[in-house]
Amino acid sequence: MSTYRAFHTTLSKETRGDGHTIDLTADLQRAISDSGIREGIAVLFVIGSTAALTTMEYEPGLVSDLQRAFEGIAPAHAPYAHEARWGDDNGHAHVRASLLGPSLTIPVVQGQATLGTWQQVVLIDFDTRPRQRRVVVQILGI
Repeated sequence: MSTYRAFHTTLSKETRGDGHTIDLTADLQRAISDSGIREGIAVLFVIGSTAALTTMEYEPGLVSDLQRAFEGIAPAHAPYAHEARWGDDNGHAHVRASLLGPSLTIPVVQGQATLGTWQQVVLIDFDTRPRQRRVVVQILGI
């Protein structure tokens, strides 16, 4: 009988803000390898309310397209009640991050993250300044 195990690590990434997009795929796969877990799930969670995680084809054209789409959905220079209340400038960052969400769950099969050929795991920092972002990774399985 197999025993379920849990593995935990935290990824730290320096970001530039303003939609800076970082490919985490190699970091995730390294964590899966380090865990020794062959079958299960990997859960990623970014700490903070102005950054998000998603999957995409990580290439400059699509990164630019995604930034343009977010500018259309939650423009950087629109009025935000959050900014009026707190006197800051990142209301759009909170809205954008909330739309994507802070977490992902990815199946682990035969010791590999189950991703498509052109699918990468990315962190997007929407805040208006550089940040040190932490992404918690937990891998559960056998």
